[in-house]
Amino acid sequence: QVQLVESGGGLVQAGGSLRLSCAASGRPAESYAMGWFRQAPGKEREFVAAIKWSGSPTYYADSVKGRFTISRDNGKNTVYLQMNNLKPEDTAVYYCAADWEINTAPIWDYWGQGTQVTVSS
Repeated sequence: QVQLVESGGGLVQAGGSLRLSCAASGRPAESYAMGWFRQAPGKEREFVAAIKWSGSPTYYADSVKGRFTISRDNGKNTVYLQMNNLKPEDTAVYYCAADWEINTAPIWDYWGQGTQVTVSS
């Protein structure tokens, strides 16, 4: 089992920045690929970004490329999502996920509880 705990969400104005963190514990979390998904009210959970256990390559949804950066610190068993130039359409609950393989569908094995990100216009 892998346990995931997200933090760093909040309310920010459009154009602002936030950094989400996801702390992993349990089985060798550093061996897993890690990813971020988000879910807005009334919408399906969608892929945001992912990173291999080695730190590269990284993958991004087209909607966040150039604005979001995913990174990981295996020594701290933590993955980060730096979000810059935030837009109101980025408002959602953001979920951290872990699995052996990267998939843009929300079928990963392990999930965190989610953290709310709200971007005001």
